[in-house]
Amino acid sequence: MNAKQNAVDKLRAQLFKGLSELALLSLLDQRPHYGLELLQRLWDEAGFELAEGTVYPLLYRLERLGRITSDWRLGEGKARPKKYYEMTASGKKHLKELRLEWRNLRSQMDKIVGSVSK
Repeated sequence: MNAKQNAVDKLRAQLFKGLSELALLSLLDQRPHYGLELLQRLWDEAGFELAEGTVYPLLYRLERLGRITSDWRLGEGKARPKKYYEMTASGKKHLKELRLEWRNLRSQMDKIVGSVSK
């Protein structure tokens, strides 16, 4: 990997980390998920190349802030329980605020990025 590609990859990783809270809460707004399921969906559906070491601390922080709750569940035919995360009313309110900020930021960045000549 050359130095230019390495720099691009580092920038991409930082952008993903900055957007990971919005992405996680958006997934949890759909339904409860267990940790590795969230991580897999972030990888597969959004291309977020986040490590477990990034996602789990964020989940713990969101839980401490009361934006999500967690509980251990035994799935159908499963031998071991999994820790599921679910959105709270506070989390739904926070997600609404994050989505508004995202839309505003995206709109402003589109003005700048869209106007830059190649």
